[in-house]
Amino acid sequence: MKRLYLLCSFLFVTSLWADELESILSENKSLLFDYQFQSNELQSDILSKSWINPVTVRYGKDYTTRFKTGTIDTGNFSVYIDQPIFRSGGIYYAIKYSGALRNANRADITLQRRQMIGDAVSILFQLKKIRLEQQKMRYQVKNDLIDIQQKRDSYEAGLLDSSFLDQAILKKSQDETALLEMKLNEMELKQRFSLLSDKAPEKLRLPKLKLIDKQSYTRENLELKRDSMRALEMDYKEKVTWAKYLPTVSLNAQYNNGDLNPLFPSPNLNEAYYNYGFSVSMPLDVNAFSDIELSKVEKLRAATEVLDRKDTISEEYDWIRNSLGILDRKIALARKDEKIYGNLYKVTKNLVQAGEKTSLDADVMKNSLQIRKIDQRIYSIDKQIQLLKLYIRVENVL
Repeated sequence: MKRLYLLCSFLFVTSLWADELESILSENKSLLFDYQFQSNELQSDILSKSWINPVTVRYGKDYTTRFKTGTIDTGNFSVYIDQPIFRSGGIYYAIKYSGALRNANRADITLQRRQMIGDAVSILFQLKKIRLEQQKMRYQVKNDLIDIQQKRDSYEAGLLDSSFLDQAILKKSQDETALLEMKLNEMELKQRFSLLSDKAPEKLRLPKLKLIDKQSYTRENLELKRDSMRALEMDYKEKVTWAKYLPTVSLNAQYNNGDLNPLFPSPNLNEAYYNYGFSVSMPLDVNAFSDIELSKVEKLRAATEVLDRKDTISEEYDWIRNSLGILDRKIALARKDEKIYGNLYKVTKNLVQAGEKTSLDADVMKNSLQIRKIDQRIYSIDKQIQLLKLYIRVENVL
């Protein structure tokens, strides 16, 4: 029941995501992928019919001044075909091979497109995260200013060494520099996003991703589907290679319609006539054995890659699930600290009213409380970025 709930939640969330972010790529990027899909379909169609030889149609007209009677012209029209009709199974497997190649390439192009969409969505998450980090750093700078003021007062009162004041000033400078670096990183992220999308990042609503169960992730994994199609492709290719060195039966036919030589007429010749027949051929190639063995090795390699991909999928899923567990623990710790700082803030405010603490002490606790709240939101975004790594590899998500 729990697995069914997770799967339904996954499909619901991803369907919303598809509605909102399916068109996140710029028009040019989308067109490039559309052209790749069209090119793959057309190339596969050509390959599936490659066993059909072209029909040669020819018309010619000859002129000669060899004879004293004047210029003589003769015309000729012909249609010729030499078509294999049996290749020891090679024709059937060639058609199957083209279909498997089409599906493998289609899965690969789809994966590339999803990875690009995933990159764009990841940047959106990172933009949201870096804005929170800037907000967090501003609270930290406020605490730095309070720390400098408190240490300056203690230094002027002779209660503190100058090195403590110097360290406080240095800390504020470092935090302000870090804030500027975050601004620079934000600009870089916006520039990277503009290369992928022509949408305004602040107007796009981010999805709320949930963890799909491992079985569904493995079953719908696009990389695994692509590799499985490659393995099937190599299996058919081996059969096509094998059939290439077996007997082939071909039908050949020719139709001719040409002018007879007017100087040498013969009642036994027809202007229009047919030539037809068949042939059986079998190549004797010194490289046949190596070619067949190579195709067999490629098939075994592709099958092994499928097994390796399954192991990789299992490992990456476990790693991401474990990383989500660590992030949940970080969120729990930040939430625990939030409660501690909330209580300290209340106590400090009471002490301020009693005259035992200054308002600056209360401000420090308030700022620290806000920092721990922001940390929880940052860790939640980190979880979404981790889940995104799974989503971009799953069928029917983007």
